[in-house]
Amino acid sequence: MTDLRTWRDRVRRIADFGYSTLLMPDVPTWQPAVGPTLATAAALTDLRVGSWVYAAALREPWSTAWEAHSLSVLTEGRFEMGIGAGRPGIEVELGQPAVPMAERRTRMRETVAALRTFDGSELHTPVVMAVSGPKSQALALEVADAVTFVLSADDDRAETTKRVRDFAGRGDIELAQHVAAVGDRVAPFMAPPSLDTAALRAADSLVILPDDPAAAAEEIERRRAEIGLTYFVIGADFAETLAPMVAKLAGRQ
Repeated sequence: MTDLRTWRDRVRRIADFGYSTLLMPDVPTWQPAVGPTLATAAALTDLRVGSWVYAAALREPWSTAWEAHSLSVLTEGRFEMGIGAGRPGIEVELGQPAVPMAERRTRMRETVAALRTFDGSELHTPVVMAVSGPKSQALALEVADAVTFVLSADDDRAETTKRVRDFAGRGDIELAQHVAAVGDRVAPFMAPPSLDTAALRAADSLVILPDDPAAAAEEIERRRAEIGLTYFVIGADFAETLAPMVAKLAGRQ
């Protein structure tokens, strides 16, 4: 984020390109807080908005659930709560006490439970859970509406396909995918800038898409057909590059 006017213009352009949802990371001091920023974005456009993702290592369940519920109310149901354990060491980097993984999962469960209580019978805030190992996957099957898998740079297509299919066979849940690189560019916030895009292509990794919109659309369709992935997240810096892909997939071309 540079200045507020530039950011507002970018939000409007993303909506005009045909994207469905605007997401933002949960890293204090990197950008303004998630709640007010997403509420502002939702007021500017008709986009859905969401956290990608609330970091349980940094957050207490009750207050996080109340923020998520409030965003659902303020956006008239256009908010989705992404939540995950948080990357290793994030709390220590920010001067907070270390939080064990088991405690992070407990916080995730308690956050979703509190959110369901706040929503009541009149509202259902979608929950997207970032998962890695079997314990977080089991939790997602219990409480989430969608999942995104935390993939390492060296996970190849065959390995990832098996992992996602094995999970998908256990429940009716939407499958999302975090795309960290497009062509030779890496998305800020989504991966380290040192990520080797040539190595990703050599491994046939799913965390990269071609920068040619037609080729990217073909690859998205392949992932839908072969793996069952239906929700794709890309960095905002790629929004204009891949706008023709979005138009094609949405039937606008």
